[in-house]
Amino acid sequence: MDSTSKNETPEYYQNVVVMRHGDRIDNFDPLWTLTAQRPWDPPLVQEGRVRSFCTGRKFRNLFKYPLHRVFVSPFLRCVQTAAEAAIALSAVDDSPEALTGESVSFDPSKIKASVEYGLCEMMSRMAIRLDVAPKDGNWGFNISEREAMLPAGTVDKNVERVYKEEFFTLVA
Repeated sequence: MDSTSKNETPEYYQNVVVMRHGDRIDNFDPLWTLTAQRPWDPPLVQEGRVRSFCTGRKFRNLFKYPLHRVFVSPFLRCVQTAAEAAIALSAVDDSPEALTGESVSFDPSKIKASVEYGLCEMMSRMAIRLDVAPKDGNWGFNISEREAMLPAGTVDKNVERVYKEEFFTLVA
């Protein structure tokens, strides 16, 4: 080893992968919002869960590096997407026939997840229609409830959130 290589600082890389949520019910059933308790927070349809799981599986098989961390918006569709993707990313006995994480064993030590208020879509008339936005401005996110939807053992309780509470206001 020559003297120049001893003094060189090693290079480290951090990879970031961005994924949108799966297919949501209000895009398939426009009347869903008429009876929904939280019309601004639609769940995934089954096809959305399947696509989320399959995308996580593709990421696991495609990338030459493991994904260790999932940060997710508190919207229901996003948490459901993250849950499926996290199971696929940490699967230990992933059968090609599995279309969701329901029947897949996974290793929760392989991935950690955190719900982050700051990852919500823009609160604008284009992203959230005024007719479905909460009239009182309370989006009603309960982080503990959303964390409970993530795969067991994957929630990182030590993470410090960028935003400690909801801060959204709908803008014109």
